Amino acid sequence: MVTRPDSAGQVAPAGLEPVRTLLNSWLIPNDSRQPADEFGQLARDQRWRGQTARLMRELRDDLRQVVETGDTSDLNDWIARLDLRLAVDDGKLVYRHHGGMAGDLLAAVVGAIGDGSWRRLKACPDCHWVFYDNTRNGGKRWCLMYAGGPGGRACGTIAKVRRYRHRQATAAES
Repeated sequence: MVTRPDSAGQVAPAGLEPVRTLLNSWLIPNDSRQPADEFGQLARDQRWRGQTARLMRELRDDLRQVVETGDTSDLNDWIARLDLRLAVDDGKLVYRHHGGMAGDLLAAVVGAIGDGSWRRLKACPDCHWVFYDNTRNGGKRWCLMYAGGPGGRACGTIAKVRRYRHRQATAAES
């Protein structure tokens, strides 16, 4: 699976980290800049086969859309499909389902929406790496501001350089 050198600083809380791992099985690697689908390797590592693997890939693709667009309406279809139900167990709220790992991940997503942590799971607009925004104000936009190692790419710095060059070119035309 594609990993980033700084991923430790972007770890999501508890149940959201497996969701982030699933989402990051697709991204645009910094070295090639070509979309990479590493789901097959993740499925082998997790021992997902057949229908389970197909369901997890479909969930990944739909959750990526939710993270990238902010539109959570499609989650209702998943909640119905996996029969996710809220229950009280030993004085705590839990989610019950018959969806295996997909149901566990969906339960984590729904719980994160409920506690407000879901909005901090973001996709970098450049490389599409999904990270958890641990900043105080929740305003982080890019995966990295500074290169994270040899040959590393800093999407935030590159975006700022692009804006600067555009401003310079616009000013020169004036």
